Amino acid sequence: PFSKSFPLFNRCVPQHPECYSKYASVLISMVNEMDVFHRILSGILAGRDTVIGLSVLALAFSLGLVLAFRFIQPLLIHTLIALVVFGLLFVSGVLWWLYYDYRNDPSTELETEKENVKFLLGYAIFSTIVTVVLLSLIVVLRKRLPFAVQLFRIVGKIIGRIPFLLFQPFWTFLILIVFWVFWVAVLLSLGTAGTAQSTSGGQVEYRALSGICYMAWYHFVGLIWTSEFILACQQMVIAGAVVTCYFNRNKNSPPPHPILASISVLFCYHLGTAIKGSFLITILRIPRIVLLYLYNILNQKKNAKCLFNCCFCCVCCQERCLRYFNQHAYTTTAINGTNFCTSAKDAVCILERNSAKLASISCFGDFLLFLGKVFVVCFTVFGGLMAFNYHRELQAWVVPLLLVGFFAYLMSHSFLSVFEVTADAMFLCFAIDMETNDGTAEKPYFVDQELLTFVSQSNKLTEGQKHRSTRPFQDNEDGTELQPMV
Repeated sequence: PFSKSFPLFNRCVPQHPECYSKYASVLISMVNEMDVFHRILSGILAGRDTVIGLSVLALAFSLGLVLAFRFIQPLLIHTLIALVVFGLLFVSGVLWWLYYDYRNDPSTELETEKENVKFLLGYAIFSTIVTVVLLSLIVVLRKRLPFAVQLFRIVGKIIGRIPFLLFQPFWTFLILIVFWVFWVAVLLSLGTAGTAQSTSGGQVEYRALSGICYMAWYHFVGLIWTSEFILACQQMVIAGAVVTCYFNRNKNSPPPHPILASISVLFCYHLGTAIKGSFLITILRIPRIVLLYLYNILNQKKNAKCLFNCCFCCVCCQERCLRYFNQHAYTTTAINGTNFCTSAKDAVCILERNSAKLASISCFGDFLLFLGKVFVVCFTVFGGLMAFNYHRELQAWVVPLLLVGFFAYLMSHSFLSVFEVTADAMFLCFAIDMETNDGTAEKPYFVDQELLTFVSQSNKLTEGQKHRSTRPFQDNEDGTELQPMV
């Protein structure tokens, strides 16, 4: 309504009370007319302080886990598992509680609140499925936890020879932070890219440029690809340093500056390998995100939901397998100096010949590290739920929460991948050592006795459970003697 106004901070404030009585309805209509992209941007911008704080919290959790895995003990393993179980159950319960709270709230009128309800349902279902799967895996693998402790002690011994490996995640984290800040700045610029146009009533209206929404999707692909490329570079640097340390005859005198040498080789020869590997991960990750987006559309159709679940599980398994083979391809590149395709082919052949002996061993550490990542994501997301829920009215806060979970996983993966890449590179070097050398004076093995004993015991346990008589190693009067793997 028409009203006189008075200036306040260079703004015209109406004096008529009727203007304020209609403010709420106008505000609701205005927010509901905004498209999804702009509501997401407004949620990210409004919760930027919370996102930064939660990212710092994820960093603190990741640093704590790195130090804990460096000096690992059985009590620490059981404590971590207990915290992960508690975190999964608690986060799932909070998500379901928030969903019912939003759904039964009669004051839910804004479109942002309705979108929060839909996203909360999807998060609650996904969290419940992950909780059930992880609890089942913990029950199945609980008897092999002592081998995981022994494995991390061997990995810690290698890291002790190259202590600067633990500092690699700091550089990766700083580079990721700079890139993420730049990415968010460009995203906000895309959200405000438009022109001022005059309307028929003589007013000026701000309209976004056509095609900006498509550029936002392109920008999102850049976020995934570049983040994966930065992580791939870290994996190649660690793999190169571990390879240099493993194939050194004098274990008590490691080669000088292995990390600097690995960085130099990466930037001079193998950046293309990191780009190709990260691009393949991006290709498989995008369909998974698209399937999650289509979940709300297919939610009401039973057959469509079954098809969605099958496709989603298939894509997730393919991404996990590709990430696993990429990591070994990076190690093979560090050993042979070949390109990505040749290294990937050689890595697949080596793993195929030795999968029965190495797969059961590496799964111990991989599962424990995955629990560490789940721990960081769970407690960071829980903090986000508590923080964002206090400002539920005008924010599509479930999308910033998803962004926080993505950043928390990348941080934890960046720090904990030091142990993962070190273990995988060590076992791949072990397999190549077995195929190349025969233990004679002319071709002695590079492996040390501690790793040899661990692999022998692990394979005996696996073969005993499968009731097999074939053994990869044989014992004689001189001790444990390695037999060539064919």
